[in-house]
Amino acid sequence: MTYVVTENCIQCKYTDCVDVCPVDCFHEGPNFLVIDPEECIDCSLCEPECPINAIFAEDDLPEDQLQFIEINAELSRIWPVITEVKPPLPDAEAWKDKPGKLDLLEK
Repeated sequence: MTYVVTENCIQCKYTDCVDVCPVDCFHEGPNFLVIDPEECIDCSLCEPECPINAIFAEDDLPEDQLQFIEINAELSRIWPVITEVKPPLPDAEAWKDKPGKLDLLEK
């Protein structure tokens, strides 16, 4: 099993999770983070660190977020690894918990 970053991260990109990851499995895109399923060791440290509850264990993903399993796998192959905490996107608080953000995902 792996952990998966879901839609709520889009346009927010909080990086608190990156700081606790022991294997550097997070990858950064323009407005979203993903977890490399090949690197994730299922330690669960990242999930409670996400201030917007955008990270789920694969087995606990809400049904409407299942497509993010493939999105994380795909984008982790092309985006660079992120290992340091950075500020969230400027409008992160305004985008928090807004549904329907998938179309805004910048690849």
